[in-house]
Amino acid sequence: MSKRNKKSRDHRKNEITKGIFTVLEKEPSKSFNYKQIAAKIGVTDAHDRNTLIQRLTQLKEKKRIQEVSKGSYQVLDDVKTYHKGTVDVTGRGNAYIIVEGLEDDVFVPFNKLNKAFHRDVVEVYIHPRKKSKKLEGEIVRILERNKNTFVGIVDMQKTFAFVRPTDFRMYTDIFITKENMHGAKNGEKVIVELLDWPDGVDSPYGKITEVLGIPGEHNTEIHSILAEYGLPYEFPTEVQQFANSLDTSIKEEEIAKRRDMRDVLTFTIDPKDAKDFDDALSFSVLDNGNYEIGIHIADVSHYLEVDTILDDEAYDRATSVYLVDRVVPMLPEVLSNNACSLRPNEEKYTFSAIFELDTNAGIKNQWFGRTVINSNERFAYEEAQHIIETCKGHIPENVSIRGHSYDVGKNIVEATLAMDTLAKIMREIRMNQGAISFDKVEVRFNLNENNEPVGVYFKEAKDANKLIEEFMLLANRKVAQFIGKKKPKKSFVYRVHDDPDEDKLIALNGIVSRFGHKLDFKDKKSISASLNKLLEDVKGQKEQNLVDTLAIRSMSKAVYTVDNIGHYGLAFDYYTHFTSPIRRYPDVMVHRLLQHYLDGGNSVKADKYEEKCKHSSDMESLAANAERDSIKYMQIRFMEDHKDEEFLGVISGVTEWGVYVEIIENKCEGMVRIRDIKGDYYIFDDKQYAIIGERTKKMYQLGDEVWVMVKSSDLIKRHLDFSLLGKKE
Repeated sequence: MSKRNKKSRDHRKNEITKGIFTVLEKEPSKSFNYKQIAAKIGVTDAHDRNTLIQRLTQLKEKKRIQEVSKGSYQVLDDVKTYHKGTVDVTGRGNAYIIVEGLEDDVFVPFNKLNKAFHRDVVEVYIHPRKKSKKLEGEIVRILERNKNTFVGIVDMQKTFAFVRPTDFRMYTDIFITKENMHGAKNGEKVIVELLDWPDGVDSPYGKITEVLGIPGEHNTEIHSILAEYGLPYEFPTEVQQFANSLDTSIKEEEIAKRRDMRDVLTFTIDPKDAKDFDDALSFSVLDNGNYEIGIHIADVSHYLEVDTILDDEAYDRATSVYLVDRVVPMLPEVLSNNACSLRPNEEKYTFSAIFELDTNAGIKNQWFGRTVINSNERFAYEEAQHIIETCKGHIPENVSIRGHSYDVGKNIVEATLAMDTLAKIMREIRMNQGAISFDKVEVRFNLNENNEPVGVYFKEAKDANKLIEEFMLLANRKVAQFIGKKKPKKSFVYRVHDDPDEDKLIALNGIVSRFGHKLDFKDKKSISASLNKLLEDVKGQKEQNLVDTLAIRSMSKAVYTVDNIGHYGLAFDYYTHFTSPIRRYPDVMVHRLLQHYLDGGNSVKADKYEEKCKHSSDMESLAANAERDSIKYMQIRFMEDHKDEEFLGVISGVTEWGVYVEIIENKCEGMVRIRDIKGDYYIFDDKQYAIIGERTKKMYQLGDEVWVMVKSSDLIKRHLDFSLLGKKE
């Protein structure tokens, strides 16, 4: 045989071998016989067919494939190279594919993305791993688009336009034909829908579906934030009409079906700017000296009936979204602010958890069911806090939300003080059982009539906030326990929080040790206790917000599920969300399920509710991202009016391209780019969380206090750049 013929035969043999692996790896869960493989790789002549059969036998003997049944072959589990994963696009246009079950993410360079976008679900082919190299691959198929609408800015040409997406992870502009312009003008911010991306074309085709307005204008940017996450800011007309047509009157025949609590002392405590009051507390002293405390929650499920367009809309939204200047509600105003809002001196339908507690907060009895209440008073947290601090019922004008000073009855003062005492006992028990106390400072803005930020203040949880929190936690925990312990087992919606990732805790310990703190890894309780000590020790310190943020990031994410694993952060074996059905759809599901089981119903299908739980968790995450973006946007607007001022900040992050600095007095965060730091060439040192001057050896390290000034700001990209003036002496 000539060398040429041998080379040709070897080449064909290699092609057939490659074809075998391509077929088997593309569908790793299936098995194929030689005829099926031959058909898929185009083998037709007898010689190639014999080669194929020989190679299958040889590969099986070398344990590179497996014969699962006679003549039927499948890829080995440990050499599967096709995986399903989620795309995480980086700022440089490359991506990592997050694959469940794989320890490392799969790196995919820009030219191998195959038209996949950030958060798309894809099939990725993993190249054979080179020694000591990271996993690399290429996307072979898009299984599910995360979204097909994007926010961008119109770049008008003569007879067509491009939309440049504002999301830095979106690596391509979108081509718009003249007929798909929707009246948009050059430079306007718009929502564009993806139509098609033909092969061989540089940009996908799209159509503009909505013009948001001029970039940088307040309403344009707020609506952009919602649109980027696919969150609505208006109710469809038919949903609004359906809600407005509901009969929200209180009926005697309905009251007769409920436990009547209208004569029991009841009041609400909420933020001073709240419009929807979805929880109220009732208080009475029993003849035996114990307390009967009712946690009354708006009975949303009475009005929100299954399989209506209103229920479908509430489920799709799954949560209210709290932006910096507005609330985008889950339910139309007729329910959220009127029928379901537990306003004072109005009869309301509620779903209640009622407990008999002794003076040590021990639970002697509990009851769950539908009730009717009539709230006596509405308090802001500041007013309730004043009662707790003074033990008196006089509310001065500077604290009052009524515009004048006033007095409350002795019975309300006694109820507030008794419940505050019980709440403190319950909190102490929780902490002793290993609960984590995350009292993170929240940034809030004082806005003028044009929604411009004129000041920054910090929301801090005081005793009045913690009073409400403890009784809400009590109701949530006991409802979950009541259903969770039933025999036979009943499917239910739980709020779970897994144990923290130890690697993340070790990394956290490395960072906080720079500030003189440390974590104790001896056992689960020691970790919790040392985390609480850390969070307590940093209160009021320059590093508080940094440490609080990093500690929260080291935790697992709380989610909704039917599979109860307990709640690590609260140290509860059973936990759910029962107390906010106006703003969270899972609470509506919990109300419905609780009533179903109180009525003696059989267990519902777990799969159906798990799907709803996943959707609710996903929407909660999107809402939280939108809320964070709106705060970032407002921080940048605030800092634009303070461009000539020097601020003291703390280095809150260090990367190879720059350091992040958080201003101590207002928590606004910006970046100092390494290339902008004068006087030396700085190198990133990841082990010391620092950048170090090559010549001077000057170090800027995580936690250092530095002076900065605003260099530039970009409202559209929501980015703030600082100039570094130097270290605090």
